[in-house]
Amino acid sequence: GKRKIHYLFEDGKEMAEEYDLKTGQLVSRKWREKNTLGGSGKWQVEVGDPASLVLGALESELIKESSSNPVFMRKDTLSSFQWRIRNLPYPKEVYSVSVEEEQRCCIVRTTNKKYYKKFSIPDLDRYQLPLDAAALSFTHANNTLIITYQKPKEILAAEEQLQKELKKIKAANSENGDCKTQ
Repeated sequence: GKRKIHYLFEDGKEMAEEYDLKTGQLVSRKWREKNTLGGSGKWQVEVGDPASLVLGALESELIKESSSNPVFMRKDTLSSFQWRIRNLPYPKEVYSVSVEEEQRCCIVRTTNKKYYKKFSIPDLDRYQLPLDAAALSFTHANNTLIITYQKPKEILAAEEQLQKELKKIKAANSENGDCKTQ
């Protein structure tokens, strides 16, 4: 039910994206760079659940952070960028979400000074678009703060063009799942 696309860039960066086949919606996006010795670095999750990468990792068995800590993750919809911060039990009135235009980031604060988070929107940085405070909104339900930023029309047009290109690409799967080398 998913389509994976792997990009290799000339500067040595790699990007892997997963799309839902039915909706065409982006499920995950990960970036990786070469480390100083030329080997592959660790994947940095931009969109999707960051917990899926550490499953089965040896270091997760030794020391683990509390399961009640806030968990910050990005899950996009077709028309907006969306971030979810789980394990935030305070009422909606406590939260303040704002745009810091000079630093090109969004800031989440609580009036009780229990939570503070600063995050950027890499998609807007890639297209060199300004941040718009009017496009930002948030809601709170089930101990989860949901922050929504409406996608600008330039990004919506670029994503529509990308979907057209992705439909032209044939899958690189073989019948038995083995990679064939030549």
